[in-house]
Amino acid sequence: MFLKFKSLFDLNSIPIRQTNKPLQEIKKHINELSNKSFDEFRQEINKYRSSIKKLVEKLPPETFISLRKIERRDKLPPIEREIIAKLNEFMPRFYAMMYEVYKRKMGITYYDVQLRAGIILAKGQRLVELATGEGKTMTFQLPLFLYSLTGRGCHLVTVNDYLSKRDGEYAGHIASELGLTVGIITSDRAYKFYSDEEIRKIKGDEFWNDTKKDRSLSISGMNGINLVEVSKKEAYNCDIVYGTNNEFGFDYLRDNMVWNLQDIVQRELYFCIVDEVDSILIDEARTPLIISGMPSDSNLEKYITFSNAVKDLEENKHYIVDYKFRSVALTEEGILEVEKKLGINNLWKDFSAAYHIENALKAKVLFKKNQQYIVKNGEVLIVDEFTGRILPGRRYSDGLHQAIEAKEGVQIKQEYKTFATITFQNYFRLYKILCGGSGTIMTEAEEFYKIYGLESVPIPTNKPVIRKDYPDLVYKTEAAKFKAIVQDVKERHKKGQPVLIGTTSVEKSEIISEMLKQEGIEHEVLNAKYHEREAKIIEKAGRKGAVTVATNMAGRGADIVIGGGMRGDKLYYEVMELGGLHVIGSERHEARRIDNQLRGRTGRQGEPGSSRFYVSLDDQLMKILGGNIIARLMNFIGMQEDHPIENKLITKQIEIAQKRIESVNFDARKQIVEFDDVMNFHREIFYLKRRN
Repeated sequence: MFLKFKSLFDLNSIPIRQTNKPLQEIKKHINELSNKSFDEFRQEINKYRSSIKKLVEKLPPETFISLRKIERRDKLPPIEREIIAKLNEFMPRFYAMMYEVYKRKMGITYYDVQLRAGIILAKGQRLVELATGEGKTMTFQLPLFLYSLTGRGCHLVTVNDYLSKRDGEYAGHIASELGLTVGIITSDRAYKFYSDEEIRKIKGDEFWNDTKKDRSLSISGMNGINLVEVSKKEAYNCDIVYGTNNEFGFDYLRDNMVWNLQDIVQRELYFCIVDEVDSILIDEARTPLIISGMPSDSNLEKYITFSNAVKDLEENKHYIVDYKFRSVALTEEGILEVEKKLGINNLWKDFSAAYHIENALKAKVLFKKNQQYIVKNGEVLIVDEFTGRILPGRRYSDGLHQAIEAKEGVQIKQEYKTFATITFQNYFRLYKILCGGSGTIMTEAEEFYKIYGLESVPIPTNKPVIRKDYPDLVYKTEAAKFKAIVQDVKERHKKGQPVLIGTTSVEKSEIISEMLKQEGIEHEVLNAKYHEREAKIIEKAGRKGAVTVATNMAGRGADIVIGGGMRGDKLYYEVMELGGLHVIGSERHEARRIDNQLRGRTGRQGEPGSSRFYVSLDDQLMKILGGNIIARLMNFIGMQEDHPIENKLITKQIEIAQKRIESVNFDARKQIVEFDDVMNFHREIFYLKRRN
C-alpha cells in the first residue's frame, strides 16, 4: 500500500503510467497482425506515409540551415505538432508491425519496458534511461522508424564507426521488410543497406554463395554483407541514416563551405535520436568540432623552449594545482625560476610568453600520458576520459596540443587557421526533434533540460536488479589498493567466477595487467590502444574464469553474456551459481554515472552479480575530497597500509564530492555554450545568407 501511495507522488512514474493505454493498444494490434504478410504491412505503411506527406506539404518553405535553439514540444509550430500527433496516432499499430517483423525474422520480441520507452520517445524531446542489457538498440529503432515516415531527415547517432555500421546493418534487416531504406555514414565511407534478394542481384551468385557461411541475423553477427558503398548524398537521402556525432557535425560544416548547391549532402535536420546520449551530448560536448587548414605562421621552436622552462618545476614550491577546477598557477618562486631559465626580466611583459608558459605548465601537470592522451606512431592522440577511446582527428586548441607534443618530444605540428566550427550543443539543437537515451542519464537530468530542453525519464528494468553493490574499500596508498584488487581477482578466478576490472586510464589498466601477469592470471586488456577489438573482448568477459581489464565502459555497444554461451544453457547456469560477473572499480570517477555504467555491466536481466570499488588516498577524487585528512586519521589510529576502511559513510562522502564536481563541470559546459551562442548568432546569419 505504501509503495502505491508513494508512486502517486513520484513525478518520474507519471510518464510510465501514461504508456499503459498505448501499450495495451500495441498488444491488441499484435494479435490482429499475426496472420498478415510483410507485403500487407508495407501497403498499410505506404498509406501512413501518404497521409503524413499531405501535412508535410503544408509546412512553409524554409531554408533548412536556419539555426534555432531546440524548443519544447508545446512551443513547436502548430503544423509540426499536428505531424507529431498524426505519427502518434499511427504509432501503436506501427510498433506492432515492428514487433511482428522481429518475431518472425529474428526470433526475438520486444519487452514491455522497451515498448514503453518507444512510446515515450514517440512524443519527441525526451530522453529515456534504460539499464545495460535492456535492449537500447532495438528500442531506439521504434521512434526512428516511426518518424522516418515523414520523409524528412531522420538520424541515429552512435559513438563510433563500428557501431554505426553494425547497428545500421541490423536495422536494415527490419526496415527493408517495412519498405524503409537505411543509409550509413562513417568517417571514410558511406553505405546503403540492401536486402538479401537485392544483394544477390547486385553482387551476383558467386558472392552470395561465398558469404553464405558468414551470414547471421544476430546483432553480433553483422559483417557488412548487406551493405553497398554509395555516395554520401545517396546515404543521406535514405529514410533512416546511422552515423557518428563527429561525421554528422562535420558534414554540416562542410555543407556550408561548398561552392555549389548540388554538393550539399545533408537533408533537413528534422529528427535525431542519440545513442549513449550522456557520452555524446555531455562528455564530448566540451570539445567543439573544428574544420581548419592553411597552417598559421608560428615559430615551433618556442614550444620546446617553454616546455624545457617548466620541465624541472616542483609542485607546491614552483606551482600550485587546483585539482577540483583543473587549473595550475606559478608561485612567486616559480615565476623567478621560469624568468631565469628564459633569460628575461618580466614574464608578464610579453603576453605571448605568459600564454605559452601557461600551456607548457598545463601540459606538464594536468595532461598525463596514457591518461588524457597516448603517443602512437609519433603522434599525440587524445583519449576520451569517459569512454577510454581515442578521438581520431581531434586536437587540443590554442597551442595546448603543440605544448604536449613538445613535452613528449614528438614532431610538433603547426597551428591551423579555423575555417568553420560549432559546438555539439549547438549542432544538436539544430534538429527540430531531439531524443535519445543511455543507461545513465538521471544524474545529468538538469543539464539535459537546461541546455537541450529535454525531459529525462527512467524506465524500470524488465526484471528486478539483484546485483550486490558492496561499500567502497579505502586504502592508504595506491600500491596497497592494487595489491588488494589482484588478491580479490585471484580468489574469484580460482573458483571460476568471471571478473571485470574497470580503470580510469590506460596507464592504470597496464599496471594492473602487469600485476596479473606476475600472478599467472590469464586476462584480456581493453583500452584506447585496443579499442578496435572491444566488442569481441566484451562479449567473452562473462565466460567462466574470464578476467577482463577495461578502461571505462561507456558505449561499448556489446552486452556481457554470462557463461559466454546462450542464456539458459549449462555454461550460463554454472556462472550463475558462482555469483555471476563480479565488477571491480579500481578508482572512483569524477562523474557518478561513469561508475554506474561500470556497475551496470553485471546483474542484467535479473541475473546475479556483484560490484566493489577500491579507493586509495592517492586517487584524484580523494585529493579533491580531502584525502590528507583521512590519511592523518589513519596514521593517528595506527592503521596499516594493507588494512582498508570499509564504511558506508565514506562511500556517501565520495558521492557528495562527485556531485560537487559534476556541478562545476556543468557550469563550465554551460559557459562554453553561452560563448558559442554569440558566435552562433553570426553563424546563423552568415550560413542562411550564403545558402540563399
